[in-house]
Amino acid sequence: MPELPEVETVRLGLEQAMAGRLLLRVLQRRPDLRRPFPPRFEARLTGRRIDSLSRRAKYLALHLDDGAAVLVHLGMSGRMLVGRQSNEPFGAHDHVVFDLDDGGRVVFNDARRFGLIDLTETALLSEHPLLRDIGPEPLGDAFTPTVLAGRIAGKSSAIKIVLLDQTVVAGIGNIYASEALYRSGIDPTRSAHSLKPREIDKLVPAIQSVLTEAIAAGGSSLRDHRRPDGELGYFQHGFKVYDREGEPCPDCTCREGIRRLVQGGRSTFYCAKKQR
Repeated sequence: MPELPEVETVRLGLEQAMAGRLLLRVLQRRPDLRRPFPPRFEARLTGRRIDSLSRRAKYLALHLDDGAAVLVHLGMSGRMLVGRQSNEPFGAHDHVVFDLDDGGRVVFNDARRFGLIDLTETALLSEHPLLRDIGPEPLGDAFTPTVLAGRIAGKSSAIKIVLLDQTVVAGIGNIYASEALYRSGIDPTRSAHSLKPREIDKLVPAIQSVLTEAIAAGGSSLRDHRRPDGELGYFQHGFKVYDREGEPCPDCTCREGIRRLVQGGRSTFYCAKKQR
């Protein structure tokens, strides 16, 4: 599933193509994705202008000139692709088509159909059932060591599992939790409440730096992620530990190299010597 850097990369690409543009036509090519489309979805969007785009955790929002907001989640395999031609035939997994007043086209393509598109009001976006319980944005000013310490206090689950909890902090998934814990030297199996203030002081900037670097690299393309222009992200070439089981640890002299374990059904990659 795309994590925060991949979704932010998509937002940046869509912003260039869609912000300020009128929706000349919206074509819904099936009745549902993970959930049904909103009633009168095509009619409510056609003729509206997209004023701006935003991201909350792993969700995109297209803000329209009438106060409505289109909420998008990419699911496991969803893509928002720009640059399609109006005379190009639709693919089997092209589920929603946005035709713009400058002749541009944006297509929501989702092979597995685990994504979703909903329609709400911008003023009520923070209270949407999918968003209201999400934790702070890790790249926002409100995400500090003090804030993270308060959110993990009393949690006995492993810190890796806790970082994946979207009610604790927004947008972090399996890749970037592994990478941030490696950078901060924290054992992913440690109970979250056992982290000391000095360790949390290292973890917060590690989270922020790995996310920032991943956005600059266009995200990580392991399976389905593509930027809106169809190009791959390339942060996967900069992984320190993720998906590198058995390879030498890049920052220490351990003989064992990078290890892999399973936590909550997800693979965790770490260095047993560096991470304590």
